[in-house]
Amino acid sequence: MSQDNLDSAQQFPPFNDKNEETPDIGGGLPVIEYWAEHTISPEGPKLWKTLLHHSACLSCSWGTGGQKGGFTNEEGEKLQRCMKSVEAISAEIKPGIKLQIFEQRSIQELQKLTSMEADRLGRLSFPMILRGGKSHYERISWSEIYQIVEAGFRKTPERVASYSSGRSSNEAAFLLQLMMRSLGSNNLADCSDLCHAPSTYGLEQMFATKTSIVSLESLKSADCVVLAGANSAYNHPRLMNELIKLRDRGGKVIVINPIMEIGLVKFGSPAFPIKSLIPGSDISSLYLQPIPGSDSVLFTGIQKALIEKGTIKTEFLQAHTEGWEAVVENARSIPWETIIEICGVSQAEIEAAATIISNAKGVVFGWAMGITQHDNGVDNVYSIGNTALISGNIGREGAGLMPVRGHSNVQGFGSMGVTTQKIKKGLQEALEKLLGRSLSAVKGYDTRALIEAADEQKVDTLICLGGNLYAANPDSTQAKRALGNIETIIYLATKPNLGHFHGLAKQNTIVIPVLNRFENPYKTTVESGNNFVRLNDEGETHLQEADLIPEVEFLTELAHRIHGEYPVDWRQLRDTKFIRQLIAKTVPGYEKMATIDESKEEFTISGRIISTPHFPTPSGKAKMFVTPLPQLTLPDRKAFAADDETQGIVVALMTGRSYAQHNTVVYQIEDKYRGIPHRNCILMNRIDLEQVGLHEHQRVTVEGNAGKLENVEIIYGAVRPGSALMFYPEVNVIFKPRVEKRSGTPAFKRVPVFVYAKNSKG
Repeated sequence: MSQDNLDSAQQFPPFNDKNEETPDIGGGLPVIEYWAEHTISPEGPKLWKTLLHHSACLSCSWGTGGQKGGFTNEEGEKLQRCMKSVEAISAEIKPGIKLQIFEQRSIQELQKLTSMEADRLGRLSFPMILRGGKSHYERISWSEIYQIVEAGFRKTPERVASYSSGRSSNEAAFLLQLMMRSLGSNNLADCSDLCHAPSTYGLEQMFATKTSIVSLESLKSADCVVLAGANSAYNHPRLMNELIKLRDRGGKVIVINPIMEIGLVKFGSPAFPIKSLIPGSDISSLYLQPIPGSDSVLFTGIQKALIEKGTIKTEFLQAHTEGWEAVVENARSIPWETIIEICGVSQAEIEAAATIISNAKGVVFGWAMGITQHDNGVDNVYSIGNTALISGNIGREGAGLMPVRGHSNVQGFGSMGVTTQKIKKGLQEALEKLLGRSLSAVKGYDTRALIEAADEQKVDTLICLGGNLYAANPDSTQAKRALGNIETIIYLATKPNLGHFHGLAKQNTIVIPVLNRFENPYKTTVESGNNFVRLNDEGETHLQEADLIPEVEFLTELAHRIHGEYPVDWRQLRDTKFIRQLIAKTVPGYEKMATIDESKEEFTISGRIISTPHFPTPSGKAKMFVTPLPQLTLPDRKAFAADDETQGIVVALMTGRSYAQHNTVVYQIEDKYRGIPHRNCILMNRIDLEQVGLHEHQRVTVEGNAGKLENVEIIYGAVRPGSALMFYPEVNVIFKPRVEKRSGTPAFKRVPVFVYAKNSKG
């Protein structure tokens, strides 16, 4: 099979033509139009001031900024503009919400708001409380806040918990975990528990590292990228520039995704206005659409094809890995018929992928939540690592593993010790030396375990440093009930979200307005998904009349009231320079943090990027794992109480974000690139629908194992048969998913649902 054929769109056509409403390319002129609309609007001056501020992008972990400037990445490349940056900033520079809004609207009225409507209320500008039995939020004094919160933290340590998101800084993250561990609690739930925890666990087991082992510089040396379960055209647009440049230099991109996303086929980047913006740049050389949840089998098939081609790197495996013989034998022994049946990808397509990989000089394997959000998410990560090792694409420049993370500092929180997984030995030893005792041996609650524990009335106090714990969780009914069992919940946030109206505590729900990244009166740092630490300069807020507080100031004051001066002088840490010095002494790889205030030298964390085949494991070798075949049988329609006359079909539902969405925050209701006009839609394959007599634009009911949504509009899309897509967080209300036991991550990407016509079921 020639390479020309591999690039032919006719070689392996998608399962369905794209929706008639979808454009021919992703990105493109709509990005420029959005920029123009916002940057020349009345908010334009504030927006440009923020874009040019020396602080890191608020959006994805592939962002830019810091000391190199708002449009510049770590390699000094300019023109790294992005619509998602503008969306995030635009929301943060809205006017402050007036007290009258909450005086006039009861909590029942606020609960009727959508995510977009809640976000558009504006910036939180004063502290407020919803007291048990009351119908309205009211303003609260800082003295009463500290009184209530301090009392909440005096509870038994196992009954006190935290939740956090990547919106905040390394400094706040370090304070949070130190305050909690000083208390004796390991209940450090984090948004990463719901997304990339399988990556963290799998990489740790295989390579004794938890993050990307590929730098941006190394990626530029690759001539092939395998991008699995990631819609980077939506969620990491700046990564698309690297894929465009890779294709321009003759490289190949293999995309693995059950949905044919138009932006992963052709993308128009504003960074290349002449050659790319309007005509679009080709992205995928080969596009594979597996059955959701079958990725480990697909990668095993690629391993099998490499073995049969005689291109596996046996000498490399012998010298630098453990357990490789069992992995190779497993791939060799599984019949092609089994592989094809489970993953739904043909042998010819799998062999085409193996051909590209074996012919490449260097392959980088990237992935996101389409890989991790399964009940076998860790096995999916293992299978990718196995494929990289078998093909010799690890431990050298231009090759390796690159989990593509979402929020801009979600990885930094893990580095600071905000995790319920096992922390690195060096960090544990440093913390125990600081505390003067061993860390608590009681396993902490990850995010799903936290909800389950609260549902069983085992949590008294919860502090949320950013994020939206209610909306990010599956089974919204349970999440609301569970949070309602907690006595006191403290939300630190810049804007209102659904959690502030639905995730209400039994006695005290306190919302504390905080400054965002570019407003803080002190320097802070964040960490990118490629292990690059950026320094954010001081700033000021446009909310001059507001009563806001820096997160660090609140956390240090709370910690002082709880712990006194144990194990540190907490009030001294209000000066974040002292936090950075403490981080430099405590967190392995962060030693350069000690001098960053003076040098302003941003850095790549030491020990993370692996460019030689020596791994930080006890043996110096990578450890390989055999991945079992997943069980992907969908339940019978009778599991949904369907009668024989019901007109419908059971499919594997994937939850996802729309184009104009960041995590649970929705900026626009439509998704133009998928041809979806609003959010109460389900994207399905035409073949599935025609088999059961359903059709596009018909209104149906979608039922899961925890509830149902009605009046859902069917949209035809290029999703493989037997699969469907709906938007989260709205769809979370209908299902309680299986959970990946090793990482605690819910299987958002394979939810069995029954889709049926509304008037066909009693």
